[in-house]
Amino acid sequence: IQTVYSQELSSAPGTVAQVRESASYLMSLAKSKGIVVFIIGHVTKEGNIAGPKVLEHMVDTVLSFEGDSNHQFRLLRALKNRFGATNELGVFEMHSSGLVEVDNPSEIFIQERGEDLVGSVIFSAMEGSRPLLCEVQALTSTSPTAFPRRTSLGFDNNRVHLLVAILSKHLDMDLNKDDIFVNVVGGLKLSEPSADLAVTAALISSYYQSEAHPKTCFAGELGLTGEVRGVSFVEDRVREAQKLGFENFVLPFANRKNLKKYVQSKNPKIHLVFVKNVSELQSVMRNLNDSSKPVKKKKSSSTTFNELDQHL
Repeated sequence: IQTVYSQELSSAPGTVAQVRESASYLMSLAKSKGIVVFIIGHVTKEGNIAGPKVLEHMVDTVLSFEGDSNHQFRLLRALKNRFGATNELGVFEMHSSGLVEVDNPSEIFIQERGEDLVGSVIFSAMEGSRPLLCEVQALTSTSPTAFPRRTSLGFDNNRVHLLVAILSKHLDMDLNKDDIFVNVVGGLKLSEPSADLAVTAALISSYYQSEAHPKTCFAGELGLTGEVRGVSFVEDRVREAQKLGFENFVLPFANRKNLKKYVQSKNPKIHLVFVKNVSELQSVMRNLNDSSKPVKKKKSSSTTFNELDQHL
């Protein structure tokens, strides 16, 4: 659209007047003929449409086709839709014959999950009205420098700092001297705060070198006081994970009322665990994982009641 121009205007192509006039002509053409017109625009390095914002206001739908050169997946997002839902997601895979639609993107994003599940958990995300399972990985290691790194791919780095502060405060995890890396596998980008519980579980798993249960799915938002807040579309998240064979679900206690039929059904294949505070998460993960490695804890100088009783 930045190269299309009207001879009736003296301004150069790509200016506000030319873009508005060209888009207006194409819109009248589409409505008079009853056809669909795709207007392709240049994008900036930040991923925004180059030129004036008036173009986004005039059209009915704004689609963004995103991709990563390191992955074969391409994501089609609806950023604006005048006649439907926004933030919908279409997943495509690049083959030798061209782009092929992925019917079950959740299975694609978790099919290459390894056997070593230390620092790896599954999060049930919502892309628009569509649930999508993705793998969240975390790695903590002692930093040789005075200023440890905080690096995240596909997740807000500022939120990583927030979660580290919550773990240090409420779980007494000494992360101030560790490098922390968070990665969302497959090139996905998580913007919803519901991923807090999954990232926190991955950090706990990596810090204590304890494997997470392979059939467990996490979803929940964390507050600064350590409380686990409810998430939206929790029933859709559970249903999508259940289709792919997941049995354990760690969810906020506030969403218990939204899952009454799952609670009352007493299905042995579905185990719902509701947590109110982040301090409960470590014990929940230990109980769910029967075959996990022993948790490495720092020895305390104080004597517990059990040790005292055995001594007596």
